[in-house]
Amino acid sequence: MSRDIAIARIHYSAGSAMQSGKGRLRGWVLEYAPSESRKLDPLMGWSGSGDTRAQLRLSFSTREAAEAYARANGIAYEVENEPAATAIKPKTYAENFRYGRSENWTH
Repeated sequence: MSRDIAIARIHYSAGSAMQSGKGRLRGWVLEYAPSESRKLDPLMGWSGSGDTRAQLRLSFSTREAAEAYARANGIAYEVENEPAATAIKPKTYAENFRYGRSENWTH
């Protein structure tokens, strides 16, 4: 049985565009690049492929853990999407009505 080499992609999971919070992000994700194109099923009209690795999505808390898993299992990988550090400035709702604020009132 010949074993084809599949390249995995390790990236930081971005949250949904509908969310601004950081609470339930999955962290680092390892997923395989598709090895074959998707085909249209003539009977049902659904698209699919014989690539079962495309269904695999592993979550890790750190990038190092994801890389260690890939190395231990002999998986070729590439790291993408290093997260940028974001600083959150805490402010209260009352600051919207503060006297002398620099932005104009938009209502």
